[in-house]
Amino acid sequence: MKALTFSSFGDSDVLEYIEIPNPQLKNDEILVEMKAIGLNFADVYRRKGNYHLKGNPPFIAGYEGAGIVVDANNHPEYKIGDRVAFADVPFANAELVAVNINHVLPLPEAISFETAASVLLQGLTAHYLATDSHKTTEGETVLIHAVAGGVGQILTQISKFLGANVIGLTSSSDKAKIALEQGADHVFLYGEDWKSEIFKVIPKGVDAVYDSIGSTLTDSFEVTKECGQVVFFGMAGGDPEPVNPRMLMDTSKTLTGGDLWSYLNSKEERIKRSNQLFNWIIDGKIKLSEPTSFKLSEGKLAHDYLESRKSTGKIILIP
Repeated sequence: MKALTFSSFGDSDVLEYIEIPNPQLKNDEILVEMKAIGLNFADVYRRKGNYHLKGNPPFIAGYEGAGIVVDANNHPEYKIGDRVAFADVPFANAELVAVNINHVLPLPEAISFETAASVLLQGLTAHYLATDSHKTTEGETVLIHAVAGGVGQILTQISKFLGANVIGLTSSSDKAKIALEQGADHVFLYGEDWKSEIFKVIPKGVDAVYDSIGSTLTDSFEVTKECGQVVFFGMAGGDPEPVNPRMLMDTSKTLTGGDLWSYLNSKEERIKRSNQLFNWIIDGKIKLSEPTSFKLSEGKLAHDYLESRKSTGKIILIP
């Protein structure tokens, strides 16, 4: 089979599209022929050598995608031709992927391979943020950092149909326009005095903040009302300053950590959460912008485009 690989760490020039042996299935795995693969910043971090990697060189990145079963490996619940997807299976940047049966997600006919590869990681992240990390309630106001990003766009839509008002933060007027199209009520730019702007909208502060930037964590607490909550789930802008527990006590504010892998902890949870996400898409509650597609053989171009930060929707790779 062909795969997008790298044998040393560095910029996108280390990527090689080469022929490698087909996966050897273990007893608890089925073989999936990939139809669409999601590209994420974690894949860039793996290529650079600063994120966890499985296997030996040549390394294969990728954890998200969709395709059809080509070898059910004597597992009666699957048959050749079944449409499936996954959000947390390594070595996805290949024509064939060995998928542990506990990580297989049945794919409804109404959800395309491209949609599944576009939405699973970011959509399941937005899902747990709005329903587990913070239980969104009618009439509250939430602040979403990086609101025009993949998670931000979906989190905005989920927050809105659960009844919240959404304030978003982003880096440019073009991205602000996208966030408003997704349903955000107000969007401010990082280059502005955004904290003052938020207090003009809601003088006592927001009920909850979703912070994926990290370096903004102190600012996030400043715009959170007493008894409010900050959900910290990413460090795109670098490590946060330490949080003073005395501040939390004095203001009755809550800091909650968020990581998707804490929630995708069983076959049942994976299927339940993905089914709810798929149903929201089928019902029209979540609308996804068209992904940007590259051939898997054009992986270098896809990585360059992702790192340029010019993209606003999902980037997918097609074998």
